Amino acid sequence: MAVLIGSVFSILTSGCAVGPDFRSPPAPSTSLSPTPLAKTVGRRGETLTYVEGLAIPMRWWELFHCPALNSILTRAISANPDLQAAQAALRIADANMQAARGSFFPQIDANVGASSQRPNPAQTQPPGSVTSPYSVASGQLSVSFALDVFGGNRRRVESLTAQAEAQYFEVEAAYLTLTSKIALAAIAEASLRDEIGSAETSVSVGRDVLGILKQQADANEATLVDVSTQDVALSQFEQSLQSLKKRLAIGRNLMAALAGGLAGNGIQEKFEFACLKLPKELPLSLPADIVRRRPDVRAAEANMHSATAEVGVAIANRFPQFNLTASAGASTVAKFAGAWPPFLFWSIGGSAAQTLFDGMTLAQKQRAAEAGLDRSEALYRSTVITAFQNVADVLQTMEADRRSFVVARRGMEAAKVNLDRTRMLLGKRLASAVQVLNAQQLFAQASSSHAQAKAALRANSVMLFQALGGGWKGDQPARGNAWVTTVSNADHRTVLGERGSPKKPMRSAAEEAAVR
Repeated sequence: MAVLIGSVFSILTSGCAVGPDFRSPPAPSTSLSPTPLAKTVGRRGETLTYVEGLAIPMRWWELFHCPALNSILTRAISANPDLQAAQAALRIADANMQAARGSFFPQIDANVGASSQRPNPAQTQPPGSVTSPYSVASGQLSVSFALDVFGGNRRRVESLTAQAEAQYFEVEAAYLTLTSKIALAAIAEASLRDEIGSAETSVSVGRDVLGILKQQADANEATLVDVSTQDVALSQFEQSLQSLKKRLAIGRNLMAALAGGLAGNGIQEKFEFACLKLPKELPLSLPADIVRRRPDVRAAEANMHSATAEVGVAIANRFPQFNLTASAGASTVAKFAGAWPPFLFWSIGGSAAQTLFDGMTLAQKQRAAEAGLDRSEALYRSTVITAFQNVADVLQTMEADRRSFVVARRGMEAAKVNLDRTRMLLGKRLASAVQVLNAQQLFAQASSSHAQAKAALRANSVMLFQALGGGWKGDQPARGNAWVTTVSNADHRTVLGERGSPKKPMRSAAEEAAVR
């Protein structure tokens, strides 16, 4: 038996795996932006610098130095059900891959049986004789092994390993999407709170102006048309304020859901621009780093790897299939008075099977696998194109938004001065109601634009982190034929394993509790 098993493994390891071998596509060599990028953008103290090769921290959101943002993201990473579902899918893919590895080993079966019988004397013995009852016991051990001469099983395991790799990067994508959504929602809340403050100022000013116009109308120094016009403007300011509060409530419901809680329970964190500091340095990665660090690109590459292996599976299925079997056992018959000597038996055999005609079924399956490989290659190229488009969009937007912020800040300051002076002149009867109304509308528009411009600066930083693939360890990027197979909710730690021999994903404390 030892010689048989040794011979089997010798044949298995010496055989070749048919089909194409996967090679990672080369990274594109191109500029990140069609127009040259200034290494430092902004002015008057509002500047940021692009640093080539700057590592994004694993917890990149901590660059905003906002304790409230850190708190809600820590809770979300531990409790978000979508992220937990992605992690469970990773464990499923890993278990399926490990199950497929069982084809590399012999199949061993044991069979034991026992029965007690008493024959009918009329059928088995001469008349008048006496038969005694007896029992029959048997045991058998069977060993079977499918020789992977053409590498079909190895290609299948390779495909499932690549699928597990793709699912890991789906977890990475879910993690990056979740953290980015919450960061952007926090920035949107800060913008809304800024706009609400400005809207409340507009409502307060509008009420003061309405009171002044009513007093002037009583003294025949203003018309009822001026009063009604201001009253309409005040109602519009109040409606705008309620609309902003509604958007704020909806945004907070979204963050509560993303954090894994119910909207009715709300969240304790509040977000304002004073908390969300703007990073002064932002990373500028090389194209090769982007394709190695973006989870969607890596998932597309892993899917292409799986499709390549499936071509090998389809080809191997068209070749003969070889099997070895061996069995050994013993049986014995025991009477009440004694036992008969056991009967020993064994057998060794081999078989080969080849499909001679199947209506071109296997050939068409190979054709389908090759078409699947072409599809995965096209999807990979599409994903890379989209990734570089995302990076270029963000980089080209950042300078424009930086300049828009400077203009919006100057406009808001000027509009506030204009509104204050117009109110003062109205009290001295040196300005008309129309001038005051225009001043109020200009201030409302300028305040809203200023808040949105501040939000855009911070949102651009988040989108740049997202476009570059999120946080990584600067000294241990996931590149080459190494891939990450461990995710921890609490820490988002990563461990590198070799492709083709993935490690079992670690569970977080929350996941372990759920399993128990």
